[in-house]
Amino acid sequence: MDHNTIAILMFSTMLLMMITGQRVFGAIGVVAVAAALMLWGPGGTDMGITAVFKVMKWTPLLTLPMFVFMGYVMSESRLADDLYKMFHVWFGPLPGGLAVGTIMLMVMISCMNGLSVAGMAIGATIALPELARRNYDKLMISGVIQAGSSLGILIPPSVVLVLFSLIAKVPVSDLWLAGVMPGLLMATLFVAYIVIRATLNPSLAPAMSAEERAEITWAERFRLLRAGLLPLFIFVSMMVPFLKGWASLTEASVIGALAAVLAAVLKRRFTWNVFETATRNTLAITVMFMLIITAALSFGAVFDGLGAGRAIENFFLADLGLGPWQVLILMQLSFLVMGMFLDDTAMLVIVAPVYVGLAKALGFDLVWYGILYTITCQIAYLTPPFGYNLFLMKAMAPKDYTLPIIYRSVFPFVLVMTLTLVLVMVFPQVALWLPETVLR
Repeated sequence: MDHNTIAILMFSTMLLMMITGQRVFGAIGVVAVAAALMLWGPGGTDMGITAVFKVMKWTPLLTLPMFVFMGYVMSESRLADDLYKMFHVWFGPLPGGLAVGTIMLMVMISCMNGLSVAGMAIGATIALPELARRNYDKLMISGVIQAGSSLGILIPPSVVLVLFSLIAKVPVSDLWLAGVMPGLLMATLFVAYIVIRATLNPSLAPAMSAEERAEITWAERFRLLRAGLLPLFIFVSMMVPFLKGWASLTEASVIGALAAVLAAVLKRRFTWNVFETATRNTLAITVMFMLIITAALSFGAVFDGLGAGRAIENFFLADLGLGPWQVLILMQLSFLVMGMFLDDTAMLVIVAPVYVGLAKALGFDLVWYGILYTITCQIAYLTPPFGYNLFLMKAMAPKDYTLPIIYRSVFPFVLVMTLTLVLVMVFPQVALWLPETVLR
């Protein structure tokens, strides 16, 4: 059996195991170990072990628990409640104003947590009841929360971009800065869609009533504005020392976590229960990520040892005779398809090493390509049948939010994300302008 056939069997077996409900790290790890033993005997397992030890020496991975802890402290200490009240008061008079405020809340949460999980948890517990109480349409509520929470993997400090920097060997600072403008562009397009849709059909997302607006004094508005600035302090305290070179990435993540704790203490909300819940959830998510990363790196080492990367490159360029942009579009489409079945971390560590090398060989900027990959992950998060955010929403939302409602709610937002992806592909400076300006 030739190596190309073995590589195809490895990948198809792994996908089959995942589709049948096996845990992601188990499916990837079992296939990796079994393939290594069959191909090279007991010594073959050294390939995976070597890859794992390389990762364990990569200190930026220490940022993962710090960013997750920061997000959960924000959530559990209800600091996000203040932000939501602020956006509700200031944006409520707009058509769909509370949904606009929800997107703005998700942008702020994304600036303090590198995952979509925290945004989804905050959206489902804080935003959803308020939106429902004000008679927002279920499809609008579900779509806004899912799409908004996905911004967490694009806007810094994105954990996905930290992992991509490990694979592509490009600076995390470049990737984070490159994610800012596309992230804000996507959020702006979300807001534009909500306002236009609510203007055309006010029953979907009614604005705050004139009576309710009259009850809110300007003193109250500015009090909420001051309260909402506290979370901004967390983001600034973390990012400024990092971008100025005063602190490393790992040190900046620790500063961010400490700033979140300090903010909760100042609000007198940092209880033992908050600390315990945040720590337990951080441990669970960190262990899950590390298991997936170690299993996926072992798989990648065996996959690469078979020469699969070079085979794919030859297939696209030599056998099919495709041009660089055609290959790039096919890679993005394949990410979308895989994202329906795979976790973004597993997809990144398994496939990205092959695709990063291919993108580099085609002459594309790897920082720009990292942003394209991340936006594609966001789209895959919301794409049925197995989009990650779809099932998070089902788990966290009330029972009357059925899967058909959740599936239907995301399609307008998927189209907006796709528009963002196309704009970043056609105009690379949307992603590259900020890192080129700041780090020049």
